[in-house]
Amino acid sequence: MPSIFIAPDDAVFDKNVSNIEEVLARKGPVVAVTTEGRTELERLTEDVIYVPDCPTYLQPLLTVVPLQLLAYYTAVARGCDVDKPRNLAKSVTVE
Repeated sequence: MPSIFIAPDDAVFDKNVSNIEEVLARKGPVVAVTTEGRTELERLTEDVIYVPDCPTYLQPLLTVVPLQLLAYYTAVARGCDVDKPRNLAKSVTVE
C-alpha cells in the first residue's frame, strides 16, 4: 500500500523528508505532493506530483486538487459509482 505525503516547501519540509525516509526503510512505496523546484524528493519517492509555488496560506488549496483527482480515479478503477457514493444520506443534511 503506497504512502502519500503532502510535503510542500514550508517549515516542516525536513520533517516530512525524514518521515519519507522511514517509510522507505521499511520498503514502502511513497508518492509525494510537493512544490515545484523541490527535486530532492525525486530520488526518494516512486512518484512526485508538483504543485505551483505560492504563499503558505494557499498551499492547502493547491495540494488538495491532486489528492481529490487521485481519490476519484482510484474509485473509478475499483469500479465504485462516484456519482452515488454509499452512506451519503448520513453526512448530508436535508433542509
